[in-house]
Amino acid sequence: MTALGFVRAGLRRLPVLMLPLLAAGLWAACLWGTSAAAAPITLTDIAGRSVTLPGPARRIVLAEGRQIFALALLLPDPVAPLAGWSADLKRRDVPNYARVKAKFPAVEQVPVVGEESDASFSVEKALSVDPDLVILSGRLGAGRPEEVVKPFTAAGVPVIFVDFYAHPFQNTVPSMRILGRALGREAQAEAYVAFYAAHMARIAARLDTPGLARPKVLMEAHAGAFGECCNAPGRGSVGDFIDFAGGQNIAAEVLTGTHGHLSLEYVMSADPAVYVATGGTHLIGTGGLVLGPGIPEAQARAALAGLTARTGIAQLAAVREGRVHGLYHNLINMPTNVLVAEVLAKWIHPELFADLDPRATLDEMNARFLAVPLEGSYWISLTP
Repeated sequence: MTALGFVRAGLRRLPVLMLPLLAAGLWAACLWGTSAAAAPITLTDIAGRSVTLPGPARRIVLAEGRQIFALALLLPDPVAPLAGWSADLKRRDVPNYARVKAKFPAVEQVPVVGEESDASFSVEKALSVDPDLVILSGRLGAGRPEEVVKPFTAAGVPVIFVDFYAHPFQNTVPSMRILGRALGREAQAEAYVAFYAAHMARIAARLDTPGLARPKVLMEAHAGAFGECCNAPGRGSVGDFIDFAGGQNIAAEVLTGTHGHLSLEYVMSADPAVYVATGGTHLIGTGGLVLGPGIPEAQARAALAGLTARTGIAQLAAVREGRVHGLYHNLINMPTNVLVAEVLAKWIHPELFADLDPRATLDEMNARFLAVPLEGSYWISLTP
């Protein structure tokens, strides 16, 4: 009997109820590979905690839904290992959720365990889906990680913290490596890290110029959704990317946290040379900047023009000189944030980065890494 015939004969002898379990085992073998006995994995997470897993995680609770794009950089099917997740992507980033659903319809059946906040995340729901790993965002339980993980530890479920939100500039690379190790996908994580680092190094090398001017930059986060100007990132978060891209973040001068409110009087006195508004489809109906996948660029530019027509903003040097731009906000909070670094560098130092093509970077990222490609307009300029 041939080997194939032997397998077929064996399958015919299996009870029908055993077939789904066999299929699950075959799926896991294809996704992660096989071994006689998985070796324990010990890693240090972003909170500095040493965590040991019995082997690569197979059933994951994802406490921040948009981090599925981090999984999509590592796994051919980022939905398959999800035992539960938060609903933030589904409810606040509808176009990108639709892309996940179109390619992996099973995402609709993934149990919801929260909406990415301390108040909404349910430990009981998370434990009820029988995970072998819980992935928490650095923003959940910030400053008290051990308190947050206590109930999971008591239940014998490992927990790791990663961060693409509070300090994405410093934590994206280590977070990708942590995920790669936890999932048994270290080679894939290192390949993406090499790609990411090479693109960031190219920006840093050009900006390493003695005496290079650092234009003042105002980034208005979720622009227009909070009424008067201006909700802005301060120190950490995307503010670090402004600094890295050769700009001077005016909010960092007065805000001590990752974000806060700037008065219009302060903004006018600082008179930034570059204005960047962030927004997305989550701002539909708020009067804020709506842009992103599925939104015509003409519509996004009209919204951006309306924001710059506001009293005080219209008088800024950035508006007078036509250095006005829009950025899809959720792009900041994903490991694809190298694109944010590139567009900011190009906007802040257009002559220095005239040949830099963030769209080509996105195309390469889609082709080489992302199981769920990012398609559509994620950034615009008021003047095309």
